[in-house]
Amino acid sequence: MTRRAGRRVLVAGALLFALVAGAACSDDPTPRPAPSATNPSAGTPSAGATGTPLPAGAPVRNPFGAHWDFSRHDQFVPYLEKLSGSTTYHELSWCDIEKTQGSPDFSAVDQIAERSRKLGITLHLKIRTGVCWATGGTAKFTRGQANKTESAMPVDLAAYQKFVSDLVRRYTPYGVGEYAIENEVNAQQYWAGSPEDYRRLVTAAAEAIRAADPKAKVVDSGMSSVAYGMGVADRLLRAGQPDQAVAAYQAYFQRRIGTRGRLIPAVNDPAALRAALDNTPNARNLAYLAVTERLLDDRVVDVRQLHFYEHFSGVPALLDYLRAETPSGVPVQAWEVGQFWKDGADDAATRGDEMVKVVSLLVAGGIHEVLWLPLAYNPNNRAGAEVRYGLLDPDGTQRQAGAMMAALASAARDATVEPVNGKGLTGVAFRRGAESTLVVWSTSTGTVSLPAAPGLTGGPVGADPTARTGALPIGPSPVLVRAKGDPATVLAPIR
Repeated sequence: MTRRAGRRVLVAGALLFALVAGAACSDDPTPRPAPSATNPSAGTPSAGATGTPLPAGAPVRNPFGAHWDFSRHDQFVPYLEKLSGSTTYHELSWCDIEKTQGSPDFSAVDQIAERSRKLGITLHLKIRTGVCWATGGTAKFTRGQANKTESAMPVDLAAYQKFVSDLVRRYTPYGVGEYAIENEVNAQQYWAGSPEDYRRLVTAAAEAIRAADPKAKVVDSGMSSVAYGMGVADRLLRAGQPDQAVAAYQAYFQRRIGTRGRLIPAVNDPAALRAALDNTPNARNLAYLAVTERLLDDRVVDVRQLHFYEHFSGVPALLDYLRAETPSGVPVQAWEVGQFWKDGADDAATRGDEMVKVVSLLVAGGIHEVLWLPLAYNPNNRAGAEVRYGLLDPDGTQRQAGAMMAALASAARDATVEPVNGKGLTGVAFRRGAESTLVVWSTSTGTVSLPAAPGLTGGPVGADPTARTGALPIGPSPVLVRAKGDPATVLAPIR
């Protein structure tokens, strides 16, 4: 992948002071040149994943995984066994582990690490500080049944490094090899410090992680899905493509407009888009994106973490952004992928189709780990509704979307991956030996006809593919096709 583009400096001293009172700015990112207006990758969002795939991360047997509530482990085991070979993550905080200074309790994380290992699922850990004796101060935000708080800078960085080192040495034998530092620091409810504080924390954590396990990978906090959408639009504006920027914003946030007031307003022209990007919350989003990208440039961080909860039509422009703003050779992993659809239709088929399209486009675009969140809807969440769609019912019963994800995992396990774009179709292909499995759909509202061939089977994703005695119709809903030969050979009979 070639580094093609840059970011404007959104973290100059005055802006950061407005975002976080007293923030220090001396080490903020230096300006990078804006992408060229003639850069074809920065154009209007396309129907499918295009361009050079992003670099793959450490090999995983199955790119399709999930994040789940470990307290409901027993209910989920039958389904999780279908996702073997994938990855997941667990978020912990120093303040929860060591509630009393000098008396850490790792027992809960030990159990999670052991259970993940038994399932054949690789565990990543996300290390947060929280707010307590280790940081001083009083929490301003409390979330969820676990009463999670924002994180703050440690009072003693040496003590923090010791905690991180002890943690890494403890979980390396469990197969943990990736550690993310904090979570969505662009949001005040997750991070109480400044961008410069975050940079110092990640630098200290990275030093401790590598000293404890030289093979371990350091992962950034993962900017929120909203922050990435603002980055996509901002990049296109700076490229001198205002109309494309507006179109990308509208596609990306089509289900979010108005759900967060001024944060995601309706935008119909470039002036309105610039105003949206310049408001305080979105200026903070862009500032933390810039700091994260500086950490990636400096190789303080080894892996870029993606969060995405939007409509599948936003994926192509997002992939273009990631290719342009991620250093060559740095893998991108999607630790949080889901479906934000407030008051969405209770239509299992539509929900499942959209899930398949999102995760397929991401994997086709080179994202080697895609974790759906949540695995199962939690009816006791504070929103009181299923804003983010689960693959399972609360009791662990598999939904249609769950069956579809399991089918994707089965097709992708131990396979090579390549994008499909042609013959009026888009999607992803998995190759094992002489056989290919394609997950594809029509790029229009029409239907593409795949003629029957010896050994060719196909049907809806999640159902057992059946042998074809006639042509297989492929419309806007994803279809799974299995046949001998490479993907181009499989699709060659389409006229």
